[in-house]
Order: sequence, then structure tokens, then C-alpha cells
Amino acid sequence: MVEGDVSASKDAERMVKETTKVFGRLNILVNNAGVNYKSGGTVETDEDGWDVVMNINVKGIYLVSRFAVPKMENTGGSIINMASIFGIVGYPVDVRSVYLGEHGVLAGAGAGGILVDMTTSEPSLAVEIYQAARAKGVAAVDAPVSGGDVGARNATLSIMVGGDEDVVERVRPLFEVMGKTVVLQGGPGAGQHTKALNQILVASGMIAISEALLYGFRAGLDLRTVLDSVAPGAAGSWALSNYGPRMLDGNFEPGFLVEHFVKDMGIALEEAKRMNLALPGLALAQQLYVALKAQGYGRKGTQSLVLALASLSAVDWQPR
Repeated sequence: MVEGDVSASKDAERMVKETTKVFGRLNILVNNAGVNYKSGGTVETDEDGWDVVMNINVKGIYLVSRFAVPKMENTGGSIINMASIFGIVGYPVDVRSVYLGEHGVLAGAGAGGILVDMTTSEPSLAVEIYQAARAKGVAAVDAPVSGGDVGARNATLSIMVGGDEDVVERVRPLFEVMGKTVVLQGGPGAGQHTKALNQILVASGMIAISEALLYGFRAGLDLRTVLDSVAPGAAGSWALSNYGPRMLDGNFEPGFLVEHFVKDMGIALEEAKRMNLALPGLALAQQLYVALKAQGYGRKGTQSLVLALASLSAVDWQPR
């Protein structure tokens, strides 16, 4: 198999020559379009961005075909255009619009394509997208992520996947560009359920980190020295090691937005309600974050929870 990006005639000609030399015939798979939507609650479709993506793919198909078709007349083979569309947006309403809307991704998707939604969204919506896609001969996968801005920058995200195993294996190389841990959790919606579980774990953990640092402050401890002792021990966690120092620095810029975390906890609570499951710890965490959002920190990072808890005890939290 010969792989490559096709952006010029020389690239296409090289690929055709190498493939014919090695295999004697051509079977060409044209793949992939990647789409990243950024949203603050409403879908912001950048038509120019779409044009760029589509022009790249159309140009690639044209260039490969230009050199491949003459060879195929003699050697046989085929060209398959299988576009894999990756999307990540803000809220379930955005997911529905982007994938299932009248002019959404699915409306223009061709048979054999793969839709991958990496938004943290509702499990039931993931199932709905899967079923709607299957009716058109298109595959769909839900694949929310965890790891924050650090994981995104370092390509070490944990990707929680729901969908058909054969489809997931086809896009696994693309997942591995973004993440270090890629695990198929089950059928459609299973990735979203796993992300909800992840957020339940994070929610109470952020309360614990904030309260512990406030306790240490009032006790007169050097909080940086404290972290040196507790982070490597049983109390240690990714959140403590990554967000604890940011809290001490007074750095509340978002690795993950408060308003998105409130949304995620709401999804988990709704799913728990549907399952007749009481989660009082999660409910408390969501209320604390709702209060934090009401105080004007909705667009700040989840580590800013320490500010809301500090205000309960009249602590003026400053860089430590």
C-alpha cells in the first residue's frame, strides 16, 4: 500500500508509478477530509473552510485520476472515494445541526463514508446519528476525548469510541494521530457513556483538589511543597498534577471551559435519571460549577472552581 498527500501533479504521478511497480495494478482509496467546528453554543459554519477542504479532496481525486486512469486501462483496478469526516462542536444542539440538519454532513455524505463525532454529547443522539447514517450506507462513530489542552497539544488524548469494530479499525490510524489511548467501548453511544463516566470522576476530583488547597492555605502550608509530597502518592491524579499548579499560579485560562463542563455534567445527570440512578456527588459538583458560571467564569477553565469555593470562606485567592 502506498500512501501520501496529493497536492501537485508530481505527487500523483509518483504514487501511481510506485504502486504499479510494486503491485502491478491500481486500487486507489481517496481519503480523508477533516473538519473542526468551533462553537460557543451555536453552529458557526465557515463556508470558506468547507471550500478549502472540498477543493483539497477534489484536486487530489483529479490528480490521481489523471495519472491512474491510463494505467488502469491496461492493468485493471478501481478508484474508491471514501471521505472520513471528523467533527467536534460545542453542544448536542450543534451536533444535531451539523450531522442531521437539512444541509448537514449526512445530507451530503456518500455511501461508504465515515462520520466521526468527537464532541461530548448525548448517548441517545449518537445512536440516532448511527441509525440515520446506516440508512444511507454511511458509517458513524462517536469518539469523545479526555486529556484537556495538554493532551490535545501533545497528541496524547484518551479517545473513547462507540461504533462498529470494523469501522473503528478503518479510522484507527487517524485516531492515533490525535491520541495515545484509543479504546472501543462498545456499540453506538458507548463512547458517550464512557465520557459521561469520565466527567463524573473529574467532577468530584476537582472539588477535592480545590478544598485541599484551601485547607492547606488556611493551615499556613507552602502549597507548592505540599504538591511535591501528595501528587506522587495515593492522592495523586492527572488533574492534581496539571491543574493544581495552575490554581497556585492564578492561571484560570481554559484547558476545558466551565460552561462545557456544566453541559457534560448535565448530560450525565440526565442519563442517570433515565437509569433511575442517584448521583448526589455529581449533582453537588454541577451546582458548584453553575454558581461559578453565574459569577462570570463560564469561559474560564475548570480549575477556577477554587475561586467559587474560596468565596464561601471569604478567602481572597491570589497566586501562591
